[in-house]
Amino acid sequence: MKFLSMQKYVFSVLLFLLVIPFAINAEEKMSRTPFGKTKQGGSVEKITLTNNQGVKAEFITRGATFCAMHVPDKDGKMADVLLGFDNIAGYESDGNQYFGNTTGRVCNRIAKGQFTLDGKTYQLYLNDSPNHLHGGNGNSLDKVLWKADEVAVENGVAVKFTYHSPDGEENYPGNLLIQVTYTLTNKNEVRIEYHATTDQNTPVNLTNHAYFNLAGAGSDTVLGHELTLNADHYTPCDDTLIPTGEIATVKGTPLDFTAAHTVGDRIDQLTETSALGYDHNFVINRKGKGIVQAARLRDPQSGRVLTVYTDQPGIQLYSGNFLKGQKGKGGKAYAYRSALCLETQHHPNSVNQPNFPSIILRPGQEYRNVCIYAFSVE
Repeated sequence: MKFLSMQKYVFSVLLFLLVIPFAINAEEKMSRTPFGKTKQGGSVEKITLTNNQGVKAEFITRGATFCAMHVPDKDGKMADVLLGFDNIAGYESDGNQYFGNTTGRVCNRIAKGQFTLDGKTYQLYLNDSPNHLHGGNGNSLDKVLWKADEVAVENGVAVKFTYHSPDGEENYPGNLLIQVTYTLTNKNEVRIEYHATTDQNTPVNLTNHAYFNLAGAGSDTVLGHELTLNADHYTPCDDTLIPTGEIATVKGTPLDFTAAHTVGDRIDQLTETSALGYDHNFVINRKGKGIVQAARLRDPQSGRVLTVYTDQPGIQLYSGNFLKGQKGKGGKAYAYRSALCLETQHHPNSVNQPNFPSIILRPGQEYRNVCIYAFSVE
């Protein structure tokens, strides 16, 4: 009897020792590790969020950047579906085309880099001559260091990035306090919530510039992905990709994704245009305010599906027309049109288009913006 009791005791101890590490790992849903130093000597951190499905999302404090997303395919095989780099040198190189960055103060383009507000004309940096693009040059939001803090949430894990953009930074008016919270839910969603307040009237239009390939980052092409957009209209542009102010129908054009088409099905019709492919802002169908589905992207080979939800009026489809084979994570080359972006936003150049929804934030108001990237398989 004593021998049997001892066997039970030993078995219980072994079981305890086996179970406890897994229980501890299940609780370790957020980790922080060094990611190197910037050219200016600033320390960059990587934050990894893991949900109870074993799905991982990774971020770095430079640019509050969404740098990796590890999700399963239809057979349960995990792959990272976001373009990015293994080190800070990559993110500071000319090979970084806004990969996963928080983009602003004003994302997309402002015509001639100018806007007039309260009787004063502001001249911004022309980094996409003759226009201003994605917030400017050296101190746009994608290049600065953000503060990262863990946030307690239900049914997931979250990190909040905070940055104070001082009055006059990139020649925008007002002190702007910005928070970007990424939540990885246990339903394999990444929910991005933007908040901002100001002490002066100022334009604000924030987005994330993630590049997706659902077959895995570094796969040869994204042109075989099937795309559906909940958008009957788009904003036509001039030859410098500045909207004319018109809201036009997509019907009868290569921009009609109201039913699923592969990205490459009609892209050749746009290659010789100023957009060089898809680089268009679509007007999301909606009735009133609130979060609606904006896009659905599916890779037939892996079975991975990305569904995009937002409360914003527009979504920019960009087909990676300037990817040039730069080496990314794991030494993989990011080939021409090997990934695409689905950027939820207000319409480009809204600050100069009175018929577009306003992007002016005023003291006492709070800028709020939600984008959800939901991953699944079928």
